[in-house]
Amino acid sequence: FVGDFSQIHSFVENGFWNHDVEDNAYALMKTKEGIVAFLHSTATQWRHRFHLEISLEKGSITLSGILSGSKSYGAETITIGYSNNGDDGGDPKEMTIRYNEDNSWKEEIEYFAHCVVNNKKVEQGSSEDAFKTMHLVYRIYCADKEWKEKYNLTDHV
Repeated sequence: FVGDFSQIHSFVENGFWNHDVEDNAYALMKTKEGIVAFLHSTATQWRHRFHLEISLEKGSITLSGILSGSKSYGAETITIGYSNNGDDGGDPKEMTIRYNEDNSWKEEIEYFAHCVVNNKKVEQGSSEDAFKTMHLVYRIYCADKEWKEKYNLTDHV
C-alpha cells in the first residue's frame, strides 16, 4: 500500500510453543517518505483475530475477521471511514459492510484462467508480489538481532 520500507525494527519470539517458527512477530516499519506501518502476527492470542487498519488523509479502511472453515476469526467486514476535515468531533462517518460468503479463491482462479486463455499479463497477485512479500518477511526476521543470530540469517538474499 505504501511502497518499500527503508527501516525495519522487529521482535520475533518463539518462547510459547518452542518450535522453530515464530509464536509472535512485531514489526515497526518506515518508508523513505516517512510513512509508518506496524505489524503483529501471533500464534498465542487466545482468540483468533485478523485486523488491518489503513489510515489515510481523507479517510480510513479497516478490515476485520476472516471467513474460514473454523469461523473462529469472527465476521468478515470492511469499515470505511470518511474524513470531514476535522469537523466531525472525533467521530467520523463510517460505513461497515459484512461479507457472509468467501468467493476469493473462485475469483482468483477465474482471473488467472482468463489471463492464460486470453494471453494477458497477470497484474494482480503476481509471483513478483509474492517474492516481495516473502522478502519483507525475511527482512523482518533479520531486523531482530537475536532471531537473526539464532537462525544464522544474512542481510543478503
